[in-house]
Amino acid sequence: MLPVLWTCHSCFVSFLQVTMRERLSLWAVFCLIVAFLPSQTESIAVMSVDLGSEWMKIALVKPGVPMEIVLNKESRRKTPVAVCLKENERLFGDSALGVAVKNPKVVYRFLQSILGKTTDNPQVAQYQKHFPEHQLQRDEKRGTHLQVHYCSTLQRNFWQPIKDAVITVPAYFNQAERRAVLQAAHIAGLKVLQLINDNTAVALNYGVFRRKDINSTAQNILFYDMGSGSTTATIVTYQTVKTKESGTQPQLQIHGVGFDRTLGGFEMELRLRDHLAKHFNEQKKSKKDVRENLRAMAKLLKEAQRLKTVLSANAEHMAQIEGLMDDIDFKAKVTRSEFEALCEDLFDRVPGPVKEALAAAEMSMDEIEQVILVGGSTRVPKVQDVLLKAVGKEELSKNINADEAAAMGAVYQAAALSKAFKVKPFLVRDAAMFPIQVEFSRETEEEDGIKTMKHNKRILFQRMAPYPQRKVITFNRYMDDFVFYINYGDLGFLSEQDLKVFGSQNLTMVKLSGVGSSFKKHSDAESKGIKAHFNMDESGVLILDRVESVFETIVEEKEEESTLTKLGNTISSLFGGGSSEPNANVTEPVTDEEEVIPEAGKDQDQSEKQEESAQEKPETEEGKEGEPQAEEQKDNKEDEAETQGETDGQKPEEKSDAEKVEEAEADKKSKPQKKSKISEDITVELEVNDVLDPSTEDMEVSKKKLQDLTDRDLEKQEREKTLNSLEAFIFETQDKMYQDEYLAVVTEEEKEQITGKLSEASNWMDEEGYTAGTKELKEKLSELKKLCKAMFFRVEERKKWPDRLAALDSMLNHSTIFLKSVRLIPEGDQIFTEVELKTLERVINETMTWKNETVAEQEKLSPTEKPVLLSKDIEAKRSFLDREVNYL
Repeated sequence: MLPVLWTCHSCFVSFLQVTMRERLSLWAVFCLIVAFLPSQTESIAVMSVDLGSEWMKIALVKPGVPMEIVLNKESRRKTPVAVCLKENERLFGDSALGVAVKNPKVVYRFLQSILGKTTDNPQVAQYQKHFPEHQLQRDEKRGTHLQVHYCSTLQRNFWQPIKDAVITVPAYFNQAERRAVLQAAHIAGLKVLQLINDNTAVALNYGVFRRKDINSTAQNILFYDMGSGSTTATIVTYQTVKTKESGTQPQLQIHGVGFDRTLGGFEMELRLRDHLAKHFNEQKKSKKDVRENLRAMAKLLKEAQRLKTVLSANAEHMAQIEGLMDDIDFKAKVTRSEFEALCEDLFDRVPGPVKEALAAAEMSMDEIEQVILVGGSTRVPKVQDVLLKAVGKEELSKNINADEAAAMGAVYQAAALSKAFKVKPFLVRDAAMFPIQVEFSRETEEEDGIKTMKHNKRILFQRMAPYPQRKVITFNRYMDDFVFYINYGDLGFLSEQDLKVFGSQNLTMVKLSGVGSSFKKHSDAESKGIKAHFNMDESGVLILDRVESVFETIVEEKEEESTLTKLGNTISSLFGGGSSEPNANVTEPVTDEEEVIPEAGKDQDQSEKQEESAQEKPETEEGKEGEPQAEEQKDNKEDEAETQGETDGQKPEEKSDAEKVEEAEADKKSKPQKKSKISEDITVELEVNDVLDPSTEDMEVSKKKLQDLTDRDLEKQEREKTLNSLEAFIFETQDKMYQDEYLAVVTEEEKEQITGKLSEASNWMDEEGYTAGTKELKEKLSELKKLCKAMFFRVEERKKWPDRLAALDSMLNHSTIFLKSVRLIPEGDQIFTEVELKTLERVINETMTWKNETVAEQEKLSPTEKPVLLSKDIEAKRSFLDREVNYL
């Protein structure tokens, strides 16, 4: 659960079932990382969370704040994605990294790479290799380590939490990984407006601030994003398009994406770390191997991270660590050429994502106008050199904030999706990285009468298909319950290693029940097939909305209705009039769903062959959908021909009685017929085949764990706040007891009593206070404040007297002058009554008398006595007199 605070959007981790002692689930750690994202006093505020593998950036939109990056408690614009789980203590961000050097076993980082992965995934083994201090344990129910609460860092600390958020994810995240993020956000209590691909967010940020440069001519731009954990190359096309809703607007369309899941700055840092460890061992200052010391390796990794940054601007630098191991200091010079030699194979992989993106977009570099660098690791000079050579451009563009572009693009999208804000439209057409298809088996009969099972595949979403988008697939040859499968399509464009990391290529098995009963129920109607409605939503998550059995009945039109009858029927329909048939829903055609229909008049095998050879069709129907449609078209043509024949006759001719009878029958047959569609919902049972979603019970348990940790954190914060307040009160009051203004208002007896209690409290703090509970600390603070209350009151009153008395004197002078001026007005022109003037005069006199008497009485009192002249009374008298004058 990613706890990111508003002013401290700390980090993220859930409960890794990490140590042999504590059976915490990785699911929990990722939840931790999302649970603490900012909250805000503005309930209508929205935020974006750019949740990277190493860093997290949060942007905010609220009334009066267009778009801005949120600062953490260290006033930094980005926060390390790290969480420390130590006994009853939980730390995030920089605080967690501080513990990592001392005790790496309790600090968890870089968890994004194993999100939504099963135990046998190569990236889990790679993570274990990078962080051997974490003993990952398998979740037997789901086969995973990380139980997906990736979003708990999205909750906290600004009085009211911000619930609405857009969260960035890598473009190469598959369905399991995207569901994992959404489940984490749900556990954190967030309302995810959208999961947006980080490359799309970057492209949106770029386009929004260059809106004026976008016109009807397509501009192709390649964004090269190398972060800490991965690299992505994206080809984006910008141009203006016409829309029905808002006229001509700019649009970005993702045309091609290439990626490398493991190419990033972190891998470079690991190479540097191992290089420094080798240097230390070669110096032979210790007989131990530094690589076996987890704490020493954590120190070396921290130094390697600093070294990589410095070598990006310098040709060489001295690495140095005090007390690396066994109190032995370490120092070694590292040159940029050495660093580049260590990462030579990594730099060779730099052009790979670009080639993949060009292949996916079916473009060449000549069609790309510019290449823009994104991500912190693109600052490495060798990366830029290799990339520049690969793309063949004169230069690489750096006209975008490499660190914050994704967060700022995502927050613009958040504002656009929120009903509380209005932004200029910018159309976004994202693309699905991986094709998805529907598979099913059907029994077929060959020419020789032998029955065989035919396995069919229907492409649902092609690679790089735009989304959000709805699709419908129709099954026409099933009249009883059946099963079909939702799987990934051809992933041949992935490397062998990427395929292993990808995980299961099978998504879901769908079991349908109620098909047979629907046919029995509507046996007198014509079946239009079993329709499965799919939706790939804005987050890139595929959802099976519903499955329905659709039938069509033909009803003869009634005779021409009178105008009054039509009006009555229209009004009736407006108020819910519908089909009188029980349990039947008349469905309107779905305008936003796409369905590709096979050509009419072709048999199933021919249509199957056609679809297999031309799989670019996003939607298909199984069975003889074309045949009834062909018949309908024929009927319509015949109807048209008959009508035309009747109307085109040149002259009416005399007809025999037999001809008139035949014509009457023909007229009866040709009466228009009304078609009514009936749909029957089919029961759907889903069996997930990639990564099982956590059960409701697991979700509730995780929510409780998260809430318990949050309550513990809040309790800890409250205790620390009270402890700090008590410490500050003791030290500040002890200092005040030597100041003249405080000594003037206390007697010797009071002074001794207060100083004695303060000294006693100070000693108690040293002995017991730092381990005392919140309640005891609050009681101690309350006791001291009560003891000093009278002293503080006398000092504060004496400070306020001069200003308050001066304000009262000014009001008295102003009132007196006003009264004298009014009385000089001639009687004929006087606008005030004598009663009003006398009332004002009385108030002035009473106020002046009160002031003189009270000040005189106060002067008789000792400064150590309770004052009779109170600042609140002075202000009350001034305000009352002011109201009287303003009235006149």
